[in-house]
Amino acid sequence: MCSPTIALTVASVASAGIQYQQGKAQQKAQYAQQLRQNELAKKNAIQRYASAQLKIRQELKKSAQSDLAGTLKARKARATFIAGAGDAGGLAISGSTNALLANYYRTEGKFRNAIRNNMDINISQFERNLEAIQFGQESQSTYLTPPNSKLLFATQALNVANTYYSLQFQKQNAGLMDNTQKNAQTESVTEPDGYDI
Repeated sequence: MCSPTIALTVASVASAGIQYQQGKAQQKAQYAQQLRQNELAKKNAIQRYASAQLKIRQELKKSAQSDLAGTLKARKARATFIAGAGDAGGLAISGSTNALLANYYRTEGKFRNAIRNNMDINISQFERNLEAIQFGQESQSTYLTPPNSKLLFATQALNVANTYYSLQFQKQNAGLMDNTQKNAQTESVTEPDGYDI
């Protein structure tokens, strides 16, 4: 017949085996979820990078078109002014006429500078956006904790040992003998010589 301690220990071993399998499956599922989370964070960052790059390319193109349109408008205005000054009797361009012509160049320069300054601001903002995207990806990513079946097995083995020694301690506190003590007592009792049973 099986002692209650052995029966409880066997039940504890079976329970530990089941818990080990469940814990291992849970660790694998958690690891797979962490991988999915990191992959989603990476995809999100790639999409945001692409969106930011498209936006800056569009801004660059818009800026270049504005610069070209401003340059063409300034050239046309200067040409009209020079032609009008030349039609005024074929005189050479005088000092006041030169001052007016210089004003056209100054206006064109201020316009082109404003476009360049705005573009510099846009590029600076683009760089900050890229840094924010990278930080966002890092904050959305999780640390990977791969399954550790050795640690899980050791934990379950210690749980079984704890259960066994706990039962032995309870027996000792109740004043019951453990198996080692019972065997020692049985071996100490011998049959007296000369008696046949």
